[in-house]
Amino acid sequence: MTVTDDDGRRGPDGTGAIPGEDELVELALAAHPMTVPTDDAVPMAEYLGGGGGLLPDWYMPTPMRRVGPRWRLPIVLALVAAFVAIEAFGLCSTFGQVVPA
Repeated sequence: MTVTDDDGRRGPDGTGAIPGEDELVELALAAHPMTVPTDDAVPMAEYLGGGGGLLPDWYMPTPMRRVGPRWRLPIVLALVAAFVAIEAFGLCSTFGQVVPA
């Protein structure tokens, strides 16, 4: 069974067809594990039309802008500053009560 590719990528036979799962399993089982790639082998990222980054997009996607309320940042910064101040004065707040350490 062969599935056609709508993205314009070419299949291994040079056409616009991508092999189905059964064909891929058959090819994988028939391949020798110690085969060395030929000199005209194409890198997988180039074959699949991937980007020019060091990591593929599915592994580490580009960061997105934060969407939503921005009330969390001041609260988190205030909590961190409070704990840093407590530690700076040599106090201990491990069990909820601020006592000398």
